[in-house]
Amino acid sequence: MNFPDDLKYTKDHEWIRVNGNEAHVGITDFAQGELGDIVFIDVSTVGQEFKHGELFGSIEAVKTVSELFMPVAGKVLEVNPKLEKNPELVNTDPYGDGWMIKISISDASEVNSLLSAESYKAEIGH
Repeated sequence: MNFPDDLKYTKDHEWIRVNGNEAHVGITDFAQGELGDIVFIDVSTVGQEFKHGELFGSIEAVKTVSELFMPVAGKVLEVNPKLEKNPELVNTDPYGDGWMIKISISDASEVNSLLSAESYKAEIGH
């Protein structure tokens, strides 16, 4: 299982890759493995602002539906257009082409409260 050190993680299994005041958000390799084959991503929140921990969408797998939570407060700038036709990218490349949203971060200090790769591994028992 892969946990890149350049990302921050949440206990809800989202990851965030910060680049200045913007960031990409997705779900972890662990989460996609637990969900199984992903068939649909329901995120239609472009232009909306969310607080840390608020629900921004859902992800549907063959077995279940799981909610997606904002790792930090921010405004959704973009939803990954590739996921509409290829939601399985979350399974095959969760940290690359399988990203879900791009956000503008409202409060950069919130990033410091997220988990490091090592802390996330400990959280899930790896």
